[in-house]
Amino acid sequence: MKRHEAIAPLSRDHHASLILAQLLKKNAPAYKGLPETPADKATYAQELFQKSIQKHFELEEAMLDLVADGDVELIAITKEIKTEHKELTVLFHSLKTANDLTGTLDTLGVALEKHIRKEERILFPLLQLHCSDEQFQQIYKLLH
Repeated sequence: MKRHEAIAPLSRDHHASLILAQLLKKNAPAYKGLPETPADKATYAQELFQKSIQKHFELEEAMLDLVADGDVELIAITKEIKTEHKELTVLFHSLKTANDLTGTLDTLGVALEKHIRKEERILFPLLQLHCSDEQFQQIYKLLH
């Protein structure tokens, strides 16, 4: 399903985050121009979180607050997404003090990929099914 132009920026953000998720997993292949050691990967992940992912989470949650007011499925997935944002935020912050950095990176990579796939495969199609034109106009103003 083609993304509604109002939510397309979120899908574009997901591409970079999926690359990060792959990079963080155990036994990830080397990616040209990206960090290779666990310590460098952790630093890179923390920088991306601070520069873009944290803001992405905030925008998604603001968007969800605009639309999660009627449909039972949409309300339920909104709660899940917000909970996952909190869990992912904790994982990003835990990179600073992780005893098993490789394991923590892997956990974060797996969780981040699963979260993004849920948004792309479940949340966004639900939004496109249930949001009104007026809601999409509000989302567009928020994200563009």
